[in-house]
Amino acid sequence: MSDAVTPATPQTVEALIRHRLSTALGGWRGSIETALPTVVFVALWTWRQDIRLAAGAAMGIALVLAVVRLAQKSSLTHVLGAVFATGIAAFFALRSGRAEAAFLPGILTNAAYLVGTVFSILARWPAVGFLVGAGDPRAAEDPFGWRKDRGMVAVCSRLTWVLVGVYAIRLLIMVPLYLAAEVAWLGVAKIALGWPLWVASIAVMGWMLVAGHTPLEPDSDTSPEAEPADTA
Repeated sequence: MSDAVTPATPQTVEALIRHRLSTALGGWRGSIETALPTVVFVALWTWRQDIRLAAGAAMGIALVLAVVRLAQKSSLTHVLGAVFATGIAAFFALRSGRAEAAFLPGILTNAAYLVGTVFSILARWPAVGFLVGAGDPRAAEDPFGWRKDRGMVAVCSRLTWVLVGVYAIRLLIMVPLYLAAEVAWLGVAKIALGWPLWVASIAVMGWMLVAGHTPLEPDSDTSPEAEPADTA
């Protein structure tokens, strides 16, 4: 007789999404790697008013973080995103000669995400569903299996509205600061509206998932019966 304890199987859409999101999302380190180049850029710009120095230092920090990841043989997902974003921001700032231009790519990206997330809800392909699918151990076989459960699509749509709110808040705060060329405040806003706002949105999603009790459809590939057994 085995003494092993079998992990509880999710019985609701919300429980399954909580499990999948915990698998798909990164942790604190990835968020720090994303924010650090911005901190360096704003600090050096405020101190020296030198765009080349600030942009070069920010790019250098991003590359150092990537080298550390490589040396540790760990995932480069978040740090490569930071390297790419920092490189684009530095290009915009150096090309225009205006420090606030470093924040324009992020503003445009958030505007695109806002439009994209709203469209994904209207098209019934909610963006959060793709995060849920990424946490599915069978994602390689059927990356869109989550759409076969109507309850899953409905819950993911409600959660995606939280993302819409995040992008809208960022634009409402950063666009006026950009137009006023408030570089220091743009830096503060970008950091505050990055990981802290993301944590707040995850907390809201978590509350929604705890409060909800949408049953899984038994014939869906996302149902508990479809989850592979733990062979460890």
